[in-house]
Parts: sequence; C-alpha cells; structure tokens
Amino acid sequence: MKLIAPALFLALSLHAASTATIAGTGTPGFSGDGGPATQAEINNPYGLTIGPDGALYFCEIGNHRIRRLDLKTHTLTTAVTDPSLKEPYEVRFDRAGNLFFADMPSHVVRRVDAKTHALTTVAGTGVAGFSGDGGPAVQAQLRQPHSIAFDADGRLLICDIGNHRIRRVDLATGIIETWAGTGEKKPTPDGAPIAGTPLNGPRAIASDPQGNLYLVLREGNAVYRLDRADNRIHHIAGTGETGYSGDGADAKLARLSGPKAIAWAPDNSLYIADTESHTIRRIDLKTGTITTVVGKDEHLARPHGVFVDPKGVVYISDSESHRIRVVR
Repeated sequence: MKLIAPALFLALSLHAASTATIAGTGTPGFSGDGGPATQAEINNPYGLTIGPDGALYFCEIGNHRIRRLDLKTHTLTTAVTDPSLKEPYEVRFDRAGNLFFADMPSHVVRRVDAKTHALTTVAGTGVAGFSGDGGPAVQAQLRQPHSIAFDADGRLLICDIGNHRIRRVDLATGIIETWAGTGEKKPTPDGAPIAGTPLNGPRAIASDPQGNLYLVLREGNAVYRLDRADNRIHHIAGTGETGYSGDGADAKLARLSGPKAIAWAPDNSLYIADTESHTIRRIDLKTGTITTVVGKDEHLARPHGVFVDPKGVVYISDSESHRIRVVR
C-alpha cells in the first residue's frame, strides 16, 4: 500500500453561484500527480470529502485510487493506492483523522491509519453475501457497500446496498449489526421506526450536527431523515417514481432519477447528486422546497459525488465528464 504524504489546499476566488472545474481535463486517464490539477487526467471520480488537513480527497474508480487535491497550491497527488484496490466509491475521515473508504466491488470497507498509513479492512470478507451480524465486522459479508458515514457516537455506518440494509460497526469493539433495513425491496413508510422498516436501495448517507442522518434511496428515488430523537424515518423528498420534476415546489412531490450522493450544508439544506437526471439538486430543510443548483444550464454527466464545506462551497464529482467542479 502506498500513501503519498499530504500536499496543501485550494482557495478559489469565485463569484456567487459560479461553477468552475478544479481538477481534470475532461479526458479519462491518469496523469498529473504533483502538477496543476486542471491539467491532470482523472477517471470517473465518485465520493469526495474535505480531509482534516483541509485538502479535497476524492475516489477515482477508473484509476483504482484516492486522489488528493491541495486547495491552496491547486496541485493533485495520489493519496491512497494499492494493488488490492478495485473501485473505491466513498471516502470519509473519522474524528482521529483516519481515512475510511468503501471498495464496492471488493465488498469491503477499509481504513488507512492517520499515523502509520497502514491499510486494513474494517468490515467485509471480500465475498459478496449477507452474514455476520452480532460478530466481528471483518468476518461479516457485505454486498456492494457504497456509502459510509459516522454517527454521533463515532460508529461507522455502511450503506450495504445489495442487502438493502444499513450496517453499523462499533469501531471500539469491531462488532457489526444491521441498524436499518430488512433486506426487502419494499416502500419505506413515512414516520416508521428505523428498526424493522424496509429500505429499497440505501445508496448514500450524510449527517448533520445534531446527529440526524439523511439517506438517499437510489432504487426508491427518495430521501429520508433518520431522526436521532424519535428513532423514526421521515420522508423528505421524492415520490418514488423515476423522473425529473418539482423544482420550486414541495420536495416530497418531486421526481428524482437515481440519486447517488447526498451532503448536508451549513445553511440547513441538503444537496443531492441526482445522477440519472445529470443534476445537483438542493432541498431547503426549512421550507421543504427543492431546486436545481447545477445541470440545467451547465452540463453534468452522471455526477456521483457532492460535498459542502463549512463555508458553503459545493464540490461535485462530475463523474463521466472526468472532472471535479466547485460551486460557490
């Protein structure tokens, strides 16, 4: 396993609501490590996040690695690569600065130690299936883990999409359990208890400062809040029907088209990569209204990642355009 030491961070002076490419030429490939990010070739970027060093980290499934974009020097480097990596889909950091990522085709979640840079598996055997609840996560089977997040207590949540469940790992004990979902491809009733309620394709998950979690159902074409206070699931957006509609109105009545990423923003809104409509959409949690932020006037190609930093800057993995974009 190779971990390239961190570089720096990229500060962009963008006008309000402007969109810019900050990494990638638009041509799929691998080039540019150590050089300007906008002159580098990247290949199908997916999940992305800001690391504890202030750099932007993003998964590149086409290059089987995680890249690091220094947001001060505008340079791009490889952060994580290893012969065993297949397609890292999502990357997150825990409170101690350790890097976690979901390698979906390998059916595992892995960890890079912040100090030693050692690469270890924290969940999954590498064989697709469903098993292991109540035991060690490294002996449990996952099926196509896509998105990961940490709950308010620092436990690892895994969107085990092939099993239609959210699995939870206590990182202190290493024990895994099913936290949400039943394995059934059935509708999710509004207001139902988190435990014992079906989730059809739990694809991506994000948290807010209060410890509530927001879940995208890709096959279910909907967004839900998993409320920490009442332990229930509340419908936020999407009718369940595939499509693209509803801007300027109640998000619950809008049609979504295969959403695959979600991010909470400091203005108390949610940003969604509505992948198959090639848009980034925003849900105002105060008014319940949905709008399109990027995609109507500026072309995106199946975006699979979105992240909002504490200043409200929106980062987008424009996956099949092979670029990272930013909206300020």
